Amino acid sequence: MSSDDVSDVVVRIEDLHKSFGQLEVVKGVDMDVHRGEVVVIFGRSGSGKSTVLRCVNFIEDPTSGSIEVAGIRLEGGHRTKRKREQIRQLRVHVGMVFQQFNLFPNMTVLDNVTCAPRCAGKGSDAEITKRGQELLERVGLADKAGEHPIRLSGGQQQRVAIARALAMEPDVMLFDEPTSALDPELTGEVLSVMKTLSTEMHMTMMVVTHEMGFAREVADRMAFFHEGRILEEGPPQQLISSPAHPETRAFLDAVL
Repeated sequence: MSSDDVSDVVVRIEDLHKSFGQLEVVKGVDMDVHRGEVVVIFGRSGSGKSTVLRCVNFIEDPTSGSIEVAGIRLEGGHRTKRKREQIRQLRVHVGMVFQQFNLFPNMTVLDNVTCAPRCAGKGSDAEITKRGQELLERVGLADKAGEHPIRLSGGQQQRVAIARALAMEPDVMLFDEPTSALDPELTGEVLSVMKTLSTEMHMTMMVVTHEMGFAREVADRMAFFHEGRILEEGPPQQLISSPAHPETRAFLDAVL
């Protein structure tokens, strides 16, 4: 994939800074993510990796710099009425899966998946329901459509959350440590769905995770965050086998 080909850039992050009060947690991050690319972001707690992901979806407002998703470019700083509308338009192109599943407990699994496209008017009720059922089948939960989230395991709930994010047909999927709240035996089923998104749907994905096996198998590129910056990035085999910085090596030694 040529980095010179700007036409297939889905996400562009330029000179991103984010501060919480006097604490600057993101210190000038630049990153392009191309269509169909899977980028794994990793690093120690507090390194800024999840904050960057949350800025892409404007869950957090960047202090400065710019975010562009699917051709919609927004600067950091305060929200205005016009900017709030632009954020709404940008979010249509972004699906996000969190550490916690954040499903609506009073809704069935199918209703959780179809709620957003129904509210956005993305088709008739019949079309949206059919799409929701297809997505549940894709994540292996077609038989759970009528259940409520409380009756599902953590891994099943996270797979519903993935189907819900996919229901809006986003240009990019953001995963913020999607397996960190799961027991080890449930992690594999979620990672398997994520692999399918890459291999079968060719979904553009930004994934914050410490699952190095997943990174080796699925990622096109990895980026190691350290103290609010990208310390180094490259293909998984290169970064895992021969990192250029001792900080990267020390982190990998701890998680591998």
